[in-house]
Amino acid sequence: MTLEPQDKRSLSDLRMAKALEFLEDARANLREGRHKTAINRSYYAALSAVRSVLILEGANPETHEGAVTMLSLRLVKPGLLSIDLVKNFKLLLSRRADADYGDFDTIDKADAEDAIRIVEDMIGTLEKARKMLLL
Repeated sequence: MTLEPQDKRSLSDLRMAKALEFLEDARANLREGRHKTAINRSYYAALSAVRSVLILEGANPETHEGAVTMLSLRLVKPGLLSIDLVKNFKLLLSRRADADYGDFDTIDKADAEDAIRIVEDMIGTLEKARKMLLL
């Protein structure tokens, strides 16, 4: 994808705003006892936040695995972010798949709370990276 720097910045801002909206949705679902949906929204908050940073690097992954790969190649390998961010992103992806497609109801409040905590940390880290890349 070839975008002008201002277009990348605008798209990054939109994606981070979406991440924050999805995070708030996750919190609301947790309060209402919808733990699987809270995990789903947590993952999509993380995905939007990851994509908000990747677009600044000229990467626009079209799949979930593509986002993991681009995050690793573009941000972790050069040392901008810790490998722990990728591990947590993969964990959220796995939990989201379990919540969305799993046949057995094993998701509980603690799982949803943990997913929200992870994504809150991820968004904070990714927002710092975004600010560095925007300078």
